[in-house]
Amino acid sequence: MRRHFRAVAVIGLTVALILFFLRSADWVSVLLEMRRARHDLVVAAFAAMAVSFLVRVKRWQLLLVPLGRVGFEAAASATAIGFATNALLPGRLGEIVRPYLLARREHLGASAALATIVVERFLDLITIVLLLGVFVLFFGDALPKTDEGLLAGLKAGGLLAGVVAVVGLAFVTVAAREPQRVSAGVAMLERRLLGRTGSSVSRFIVRFVCGFAITAKPDLLLRAFGWSVAVWGFVAVAAWCTCAAFGILLPPSGSLLLTALMALGVAVPTPGGVGGFHAVVQVGLTSFFLAQVNAAAGVTVVLHVVAFGPVTVAGLIWMVRDGVTIRGAVDLASSGRQDLSVGAGK
Repeated sequence: MRRHFRAVAVIGLTVALILFFLRSADWVSVLLEMRRARHDLVVAAFAAMAVSFLVRVKRWQLLLVPLGRVGFEAAASATAIGFATNALLPGRLGEIVRPYLLARREHLGASAALATIVVERFLDLITIVLLLGVFVLFFGDALPKTDEGLLAGLKAGGLLAGVVAVVGLAFVTVAAREPQRVSAGVAMLERRLLGRTGSSVSRFIVRFVCGFAITAKPDLLLRAFGWSVAVWGFVAVAAWCTCAAFGILLPPSGSLLLTALMALGVAVPTPGGVGGFHAVVQVGLTSFFLAQVNAAAGVTVVLHVVAFGPVTVAGLIWMVRDGVTIRGAVDLASSGRQDLSVGAGK
């Protein structure tokens, strides 16, 4: 029952966001804008996003080093399948499918592999907040148009997200340095709250915390952060190229703000960020960069294809090659969620 309610809620949210996106654009004019767009710049955007994906894979390989050496193709295929799952199914299930699929293939601890995704998300969040902070501090006054209320909301949200990311990363660093102490604390709480001793929860915590091991190695963590900056830097290049293709001449600094907005839109748990991505990016372009509604809508559609199209196709090809079905991906995600809820799992 809960699963059906969640599915209905996601569908309703997706439809509402798409209607919001469609509300004011003249779609005949949008199609004309898309036909007039510079194809060379769109191709450059695809190339920049492809490099971003390759860098993302290299970063994950680095995060996995304490668990074992993982080949580039294995990490790339699992990542692409995760992206394809996110594009086709709601709830960002691909974030669970990706580590569990890799763990099964490479004989890694599934719980620890899942923990590397937590570290990855903290690094992403810190990087995005850093990009937004650089824009606000040094380039915010250069905006051609400023929606003060929206910008204030972004600043407040960015500050809160930054605090959460830094505190979270600090916590996992402490956990990585003292895994047995964390396990002992969980076991003590379990005894007091549930009257259990030696249950699977504390054992699961120890295995899960192993995935945080890179945070206890400052040199590797700094390298991973450098890869994160590169990931989002290439996303910003793709965003700038797409806008320029439609004649929306963002200053290079403006792509930092647009990248933060893209990340915000993708965070909405609809399949592939559909609706959320479109609404947020369109509002950002019209509110901050004087973009016409039709041109902004065209940019948003093309930029979404740039961000999700090729990697989704690659993920589907890898799924066919490896015999992974959508049903199998859902089952993998379900087993991962069960592990998190009951403390079972490898």
